[in-house]
Amino acid sequence: MTLYLRPAVDQDLRFARDLTRRAMLPYYGRHDLLWLDEGFDQAWHWRDNRLICRDAVPLGYISLSRDAHALFIREVHLLPVHRGQGVGHWVLEQVVRQARCERLPRVRLMVFKDNPAQRLYGRHGFEVVGEQDSFLRMEYVLPSPAR
Repeated sequence: MTLYLRPAVDQDLRFARDLTRRAMLPYYGRHDLLWLDEGFDQAWHWRDNRLICRDAVPLGYISLSRDAHALFIREVHLLPVHRGQGVGHWVLEQVVRQARCERLPRVRLMVFKDNPAQRLYGRHGFEVVGEQDSFLRMEYVLPSPAR
């Protein structure tokens, strides 16, 4: 039962959109934000999307982007039945490893202020570096390589 990330394909869009909508609609409602499938679909096409799998079964997905300073976690969602089993921690380890391979000094993300996932990020070493409306900006600074 090995976890792995596989590049998402166009046929994975519906799975990712539906999973994200189900997870995020309560937050959108509480924070008076409007969910648009079209917005999700547009972002899907320019992001680095990967399915989180175990034995060829999708457990969730992660969506990334990058600039010269950081790898950004844009979305990370797991099916409810797979939460609380260490999969999220494993995914964060993979993201940090990816940032290290790309020689990027940080991993950044934004999370709703009332989303309990921020505790997972904090346990993994992410720190709050700012606030924006209903969101916390968090980042993990990779240790500098030994010289």
